[in-house]
Amino acid sequence: MATSTNKLTNTAISKATAKETPYKLVDGAGMYLLIKPNGGKYWHLAYRFAGKQKTLALGVFPDVSLADARAKREAARKQLDNHIDPNEAKKEQKRQAILSAENSFKAIALEWMEKQPPKAEITATKNLYFLSMAFTGFGHKPITEVTAPDVLAVCRILENQNKLETAHRIKAKCGQVFRYAIATGRSTYDPTQALRGALKPIEAGHRAAITDPIEVAKLLTAINSYQGQFVTQCALKLAPLVFVRPGELRTALWQEIDLEAKEWRYNVSKTSTQHIVPLSRQAIAILTDLHQQTGHTIYVFPSVLTIKRPMSDNTINPALRRLGYGKDEMCGHGFRAMARTILEEVLEYPIEIIEQQLAHQVKDMHGRAYNRTKHLAKRHKMMQHWADYLDQLQGKNVIHADFGQQKPA
Repeated sequence: MATSTNKLTNTAISKATAKETPYKLVDGAGMYLLIKPNGGKYWHLAYRFAGKQKTLALGVFPDVSLADARAKREAARKQLDNHIDPNEAKKEQKRQAILSAENSFKAIALEWMEKQPPKAEITATKNLYFLSMAFTGFGHKPITEVTAPDVLAVCRILENQNKLETAHRIKAKCGQVFRYAIATGRSTYDPTQALRGALKPIEAGHRAAITDPIEVAKLLTAINSYQGQFVTQCALKLAPLVFVRPGELRTALWQEIDLEAKEWRYNVSKTSTQHIVPLSRQAIAILTDLHQQTGHTIYVFPSVLTIKRPMSDNTINPALRRLGYGKDEMCGHGFRAMARTILEEVLEYPIEIIEQQLAHQVKDMHGRAYNRTKHLAKRHKMMQHWADYLDQLQGKNVIHADFGQQKPA
């Protein structure tokens, strides 16, 4: 390097103070530090290109140190040696950075979300939740540079936590974003297609349930936001309050329900024995509203196709999926595990009363099966307490310490 370069020192730069007019501290080879009256210190490189005198901004001191400024000077001079204008190269680099940001996986994913039909807020939140995991892994990358291993690496994290449904959902959501990018001319390939069979399959028959009260509160809030058929809305709202088997809920008959006595009496599908479900005030309110629409039919929850048949067995679970809950998170049968766990562990009810309400074949100390009216008064209190507890969760989204520990009567 020429002897006329590297004249400045950090000490000299630090001691330099502002004057009434701008002045320069020269380092050499065209680079200098411009000190302005406001005290700002700006690195510049003076050079000639195509016969014209030009200036390249190298940054502001101290954000750009003396060593950094010299490195930028050397890079610019190499460009000049290759007949490249540093200023034009800088503009192109900035343009490419903006273009890359606009076409990053994250930017296109957020754009795709905005283009989706209006959905319940919880569904949009779930979509963002799944995609945010992808954002962490490769959201910053231009979508054309995202590879199948990039997507698989994110999915593997969830797979290793045995969250198979979530891993599959992330892959599926990413696939939708890639296909949107292809449709809008910003990509030509969907790398998730190469991941077919790469993840562990979701186990069949798994009855997922949410049993953590905080998550239960979120689920109930999601259910209240459901925008589907009114009958389905009512079924979703009633399911956690009565926690019967999904088949028993959808085939409920109006003749079995006594709103005045606050009881629902029906034959248990598994044992063909009569069962009594005490109905809380909240359950009565739902059924009263529903009766205005379906009370003229046999079924409490008739099919949308014909009132001669009950609601399809393919209604509750898809509704939960529409709310953003995957197969490994919650299913219609899961309301039973939810109630059993919290009634015992949080509200501290005796297990035999809970089992009786679940219509399980509970036997007494002599080996005899409890009859349908056993503990009925206590079960009425328990079901009302349970409904009030669910209201408490929805109201504050947390467990109230005193309420959560309230002992059964």
